[in-house]
Amino acid sequence: MTEPAALPLDRTTARVLLLDADDRLLLFHGVDPHVPDVTFWFTPGGGVEPGEGLEEAARRELAEETGCTEVQLEGPAWTRTAEFSFEGEAIRSFETFYVARVPAWDVDTRGFTDLERRAVHAHRWWRLDELEGTADLVYPTELPRLLGLLLREGVPERPIEVGT
Repeated sequence: MTEPAALPLDRTTARVLLLDADDRLLLFHGVDPHVPDVTFWFTPGGGVEPGEGLEEAARRELAEETGCTEVQLEGPAWTRTAEFSFEGEAIRSFETFYVARVPAWDVDTRGFTDLERRAVHAHRWWRLDELEGTADLVYPTELPRLLGLLLREGVPERPIEVGT
């Protein structure tokens, strides 16, 4: 008899689309430490802690991962449900994306957790045309199209569901 698949761990996540004055988007480059051959780019953000609101979590995560503390968050702009495995655990992440703008920012990753230090290898500011032309894996996978829409039309009045 086959063992039933483990139910995924449900996780509420706040993410930030951090844009600079040139409309470049900050992304982190990383891996699942259990699958080091598959790399991907993703936005700053992480899990909401007990008793914490989404916007509060977005600010905390941005501060921890980039050192950026003085931002105005707009949105939420997008929501998405992502199901994936990380370090051997099935996760269903309910993600909410906020937008923040900075004139320029030197990313400071000293606030990374031990897991982030193992999983995140680099960061980069991406122009839209660079995202549209990359063969690298980027999450959300529709990020180039979605970012183009966001840059043209601004933050929507209500968050857009951007897929799974």
